[in-house]
Amino acid sequence: MITGLIGAGGGFLIIPALVNLLKLPMKTAVGTSLVIISINSLMGFLFSLPHTSVQWGFLLSIASIAIIGILIGSYLSTKIKASKLKPAFGWFVLVMGIYIIVKETLLH
Repeated sequence: MITGLIGAGGGFLIIPALVNLLKLPMKTAVGTSLVIISINSLMGFLFSLPHTSVQWGFLLSIASIAIIGILIGSYLSTKIKASKLKPAFGWFVLVMGIYIIVKETLLH
């Protein structure tokens, strides 16, 4: 509900909640988060569709890249242990947070 209301990307809120509050394994939490984000994105797209023009060629090219990423990610998920994934996700969120703070405060 929070990610839908504030328009947050979702993963950085949903994954820690699923892991810490619901005690889901990290890989399950990531997959669940991706489903939630996909549903949020699809609903936003469908509700805004009548009010905007869509560049279908661009949309299909981005969707194709995303599908390739899904296939690569699915393969890599079989090779990466969950115990390594949790700290890597934490570091990624930290680095992205610092980047956003720097970008918004120093570059504007």
